[in-house]
Amino acid sequence: MYTKQDLTAQLKNMGLNPADRVMLHSSMRAIGDVAGGADTVIDAFLDYLKDGLFMTPAHTWAQMSEEYSCFDPAVEPACVGIIPNLFLKRPGVVRSLHPTHSIAAFGTLAAEYVRGEENCATPCAPGGCWDRLRNIHAKILLAGVTHIRNTYIHSIEEVMEVPERFTPAPVSFQIRMPDGTLKPVSVYRHFNPHTAHISESFDKLGEGFYETKAARKVSLGDAECILCEAEKLFEVTCRVLSHERNCLMEWETIPPEWWR
Repeated sequence: MYTKQDLTAQLKNMGLNPADRVMLHSSMRAIGDVAGGADTVIDAFLDYLKDGLFMTPAHTWAQMSEEYSCFDPAVEPACVGIIPNLFLKRPGVVRSLHPTHSIAAFGTLAAEYVRGEENCATPCAPGGCWDRLRNIHAKILLAGVTHIRNTYIHSIEEVMEVPERFTPAPVSFQIRMPDGTLKPVSVYRHFNPHTAHISESFDKLGEGFYETKAARKVSLGDAECILCEAEKLFEVTCRVLSHERNCLMEWETIPPEWWR
């Protein structure tokens, strides 16, 4: 059984610094048996990143729809696992106001970082929270999951204007704002005519990320993890997509010379 001290030591061994900005995608099942459970995992990150910014996805794309269209960030659960849902309940955690792809954040400048997402018209809009991970030199830790869960790659595809990524028309939502009013918004959803989950193609970039040192293997608890640098992921992915923008969907494998 892992303790908070064990997890903290692993975070240090990864090379993380207390002032780092870290986005965590996680599988608690893969992390394994931890004294105190998922709350202890959160405690380890919050205490270790005392001078930085800790973030998780707080997505609601699985439940938000044309029929269930009112997003209340104060009460709506995330559809991405136990750690984000427990994190959302912590005092001081702020949540962006995107109706389908919100972010939960705690730490230095958290409120400033998540501001403005209610104005985004796509899931991971250029200039939005997901895209700006590269601007704040963020690290992305995939704990027990792969790039299939790496939302940041969606944002890179948006910057590169990859085709066949959105619904033909936006969906109407309402966002409950901090003052209690409802803000009507129109947001495109992820959609591709050939697959239900666009991100299932993202693992095709894995070899390139390792070879270019944009990502490396680390451990948290029992979980095999991938620690990524957002800026380098952006550079490598853009390099690949510059050859063929829709290659992640249309090609079985990516030619290594495309990322070299």
